[in-house]
Amino acid sequence: MGIIKISDLMHNELRYASEAYCRSINAQAEYWLRIGMLAETHPHSSYTDITRMLLKDNLPVTSGRVNQQDMDNLSPTQQKEIK
Repeated sequence: MGIIKISDLMHNELRYASEAYCRSINAQAEYWLRIGMLAETHPHSSYTDITRMLLKDNLPVTSGRVNQQDMDNLSPTQQKEIK
């Protein structure tokens, strides 16, 4: 766990979104970070595809890599998207 510095504007956006989605500010920031990391590592995926990755498959996004055990649990189509 660590502390990061963000602009006041971003903090206000986090606060607003966290209230709308019933998340803590930290949970909202982490959610946006995970979405961003997956978007960068899967540039051709839509937002809907990315949220499916998070919700259905609960993919870890550490360094944009998926370990073999997680990969084995995916459909062939999902595996192709990740490779």
